[in-house]
Amino acid sequence: MGIFSQLKEKMSKQPEDDFGEEIHEEYVELATDEEIETSSKIIVRPFTLDFFEDIKPVVDAMRNGNTIALINIRPLKERDINELKRAVDKLRKTTDALEGEIAGFTENIVIATPSSARIHKIKKSIEVKNNEVSF
Repeated sequence: MGIFSQLKEKMSKQPEDDFGEEIHEEYVELATDEEIETSSKIIVRPFTLDFFEDIKPVVDAMRNGNTIALINIRPLKERDINELKRAVDKLRKTTDALEGEIAGFTENIVIATPSSARIHKIKKSIEVKNNEVSF
């Protein structure tokens, strides 16, 4: 028998332990990010808006109903103020439809919550004028 045939034969056999019994490997299945998100009660998740299209993952996470979104709007604010207005408007409409809340946390951070969470806020409006965001 050639060396390759012997190797093939040895590799095709089930591994055995010291007592001649077959070893059955066990695998541990790890949870994915999606499974972790659905098993938690509330997730606080950061987002960054570089472009208007970046609002889609935020809106999708909000629709799950268990995400509090912390959104950095600074890159979009510096890039295109009109796109920022559209993104904030879309986020506002989504939070209203979900009976959630939206508020400015700092000059560059917006927070959006599902209906199960409330934001303690003094001002209730987000306004964008002359490249300045006011809450």
